[in-house]
Amino acid sequence: MSSTASTLSKFNFKGGIRRESTQYSEEGSWFDGDRVRFREGKPENLRGYQKHTTNDILGVGRDLKTWINNNTVKLLSVGTEKKLYLLDGDFPYDITPIVSTVSIGNIGTIGSFSTSVGSALIEVSLNGNNVSIGDFIEFSNTSINGFGTNGADFSTSAFGGPVFEAVSVSGLNHFYISVASVATSTETNQGHGVASFLLASGQSNPIQGLGYGAGVYNAGVTVTSGRAWNRPADSSNITFLNTQWSLDNFGEDLLAVRRGGQLLHWDADASTAPVRTSIVGTGPSKINSIVVSPNDRHVIALGTNEFGTSTFNPLLIRWSDQERYYDWEPDISSTAGELQLIDGTQIEGAVRSRNAIHVWTDKAMYALQFVGPPFIFRLTQLGSNCGMIGPHAAIDVDGASFWMGDNNFFVFDGRVRKLNCTVRRFLYDDFNMTNKDKVFAGVNSEFNEVIWFYPKADSSEPNAYVIYNFAEDSWYYGTSFYTTFSDSNVFLNTIATGRVSATADTYIWDNEPTSVFTGDGEALTSFLESADFDIQDGEQIMFMNKIVPDYTINQGSIKFSINTKTYPAGPTTEKGPFVISNSTQKIDFRARGRQANIRVSTSDIGTSWKWGSVRLGLQPDGKR
Repeated sequence: MSSTASTLSKFNFKGGIRRESTQYSEEGSWFDGDRVRFREGKPENLRGYQKHTTNDILGVGRDLKTWINNNTVKLLSVGTEKKLYLLDGDFPYDITPIVSTVSIGNIGTIGSFSTSVGSALIEVSLNGNNVSIGDFIEFSNTSINGFGTNGADFSTSAFGGPVFEAVSVSGLNHFYISVASVATSTETNQGHGVASFLLASGQSNPIQGLGYGAGVYNAGVTVTSGRAWNRPADSSNITFLNTQWSLDNFGEDLLAVRRGGQLLHWDADASTAPVRTSIVGTGPSKINSIVVSPNDRHVIALGTNEFGTSTFNPLLIRWSDQERYYDWEPDISSTAGELQLIDGTQIEGAVRSRNAIHVWTDKAMYALQFVGPPFIFRLTQLGSNCGMIGPHAAIDVDGASFWMGDNNFFVFDGRVRKLNCTVRRFLYDDFNMTNKDKVFAGVNSEFNEVIWFYPKADSSEPNAYVIYNFAEDSWYYGTSFYTTFSDSNVFLNTIATGRVSATADTYIWDNEPTSVFTGDGEALTSFLESADFDIQDGEQIMFMNKIVPDYTINQGSIKFSINTKTYPAGPTTEKGPFVISNSTQKIDFRARGRQANIRVSTSDIGTSWKWGSVRLGLQPDGKR
């Protein structure tokens, strides 16, 4: 019979999660967790989130920018595959640019509308309109028969204004929109109005191209000579990238680029109310991303067409004239110019740092520094074999740049070096490399954390995060639905975009507001599980009969379990979960095993908890 003359033994596990090896070999550490961070080496659960505005946005956020205008108004912009938004106050205004405008019917000379009694669908006939399902069209000065005396109500669409989504397309010359009311009669080829076509909707996910019209000319077949004439592309060599945005402020104005498109400009002074962005027609014809050089006020285009040609160069950097985002022509009176990178196949992205703009290709890292005339910018390679995994996978913190590569995490703090990531293998073994462009890096300066949101193998969208606490040199991870993230340098708390499920709407979120420990009012689950521990290297069986917990709880309760095994690969026996509340002093139980681990969790609504040192009552209990 086992003795109960146990003694209390204190267990202090190292801060952070360590998961590079087995649960047994990581003894003395925490091994698994979700929605838990570490401060001073001790774990606590993350705060929650709530909607920043009750108005949703269409699509999935791909970039997020916050800044303050000259009137100290806080502004936020987010780009999705469908729209570009500006949050002014509590309403996300659609500032997607208009790319073309046509008059229909009586106002002009082409096009017409058709209605069907009892249907909310309107057929728009317009030759060669090139509209696809999901594209958006703004109508103005519109009159359509078939809707009674008031006509179709174009002011109460589901999107807050006279902008309608093409819900169906018939051939090249007909598309359908859905309005708020149903037609009272059938009318054919009538009405008039002005149709303004917004920037066409992009795609959420990368797709493999195949067929005769896929991809660029002479590409996409696994043959040495490329794709022969009249030969279709196969499905293995061409990838059509998902839509990405690159946003930056130029003073109080906004500059934006949708990957592969032209530069867009939003003028803060154009109107008292938000207005749409406009296309900067004098800029490059194709840009992958941008960054504004802050002190010298140049706009930097990364991956763009060479000056004077339409030839796209994925390794080319171009910059505008100083203070002139619209002037890109190099001449004797301009500081505009260009530089070519050589290490890599494409520029992935860039961030502003303390003394330079850090630029990454898929293979290397560079510093771009303003030096003034005659060279304007100097380019220095800082490292090789340290490329960035996607366009938003880097963040700068007080002059140190952190980024995620294809199989490692890196920092530049005077030199390029790999970070000792204690969860690296766990992360990359369960990572969706097809959607690596969706990785998004951010910083939460309140807790000294750099955070990366990424898609696990079973998801096409980011559904997990990994955090590096640079003050404590520790790592931890968990689940999430955020796709973009911004620090609390403008708003009171960190800001993010995301949708809680694949079928839910996308919202702008306040992340970790003070004293909020719910997810939009609902309970949040968090847990932490230790690695295995033993006595005498497992030579002796442990007998455990109590725990004296060290904790703080604001309300509700947490649960404690102890799991024992005879051998590392053997079956697990769970004792618990035992409920721990503010009044719990100790918990009595009986458990035996060569090794054991503990688990702490909560699913109570609004619960905040912190875990200190663990004291277990245990004693040796023989070898068998």
